[in-house]
Amino acid sequence: MTSVDSQPDLSAAEAVLGAHVRDVMDFPKPGVVFKDITPLLSTPAAFGVVVGALADLARGLGATTIAGIEARGFLLAAPVADRVGAGIVPIRKQGKLPGRTRSEAYALEYGTAVLEIHEDAVPTGERVLIVDDVLATGGTAAAAHTLLRGCGADVVGLAVLMELTFLSGRDRTGTLDITSIMKI
Repeated sequence: MTSVDSQPDLSAAEAVLGAHVRDVMDFPKPGVVFKDITPLLSTPAAFGVVVGALADLARGLGATTIAGIEARGFLLAAPVADRVGAGIVPIRKQGKLPGRTRSEAYALEYGTAVLEIHEDAVPTGERVLIVDDVLATGGTAAAAHTLLRGCGADVVGLAVLMELTFLSGRDRTGTLDITSIMKI
């Protein structure tokens, strides 16, 4: 995993993020506390700080492509890709992409799902940073990592806004380097 010393200073982004995330109890099902980033998205200055921190990380890792995981990962990946001059690749829920795809099933903290990517989404050796909002149980991140490697990508890491450490998602992501702006 990436050491804390090699990461950009995320303290400003962490402070902004902490002030712009709200908990929604029992969503999407009883017992789940959903981390809602809508307040962050609706506050341009705060969103800019967080996107800037993710862009600094992408630059530091030499990412040439940013992969966003549906759906909130798209909201973060697109502006990061724009800031660093990188391409963007969507990793979508099953049945949402036209053409030939690769699929990967995985377990969530509240069920199961399947992710897909276009077979030709990234050229072999492309340096890809995966971006998403939350690392929970690690299933989504591991599935995205598997899909990208299956396309021949050099996955340089995963960047998330929040890591729910009590769910031990890092333990399920193998060798994937992870950067979390905030750990909960």
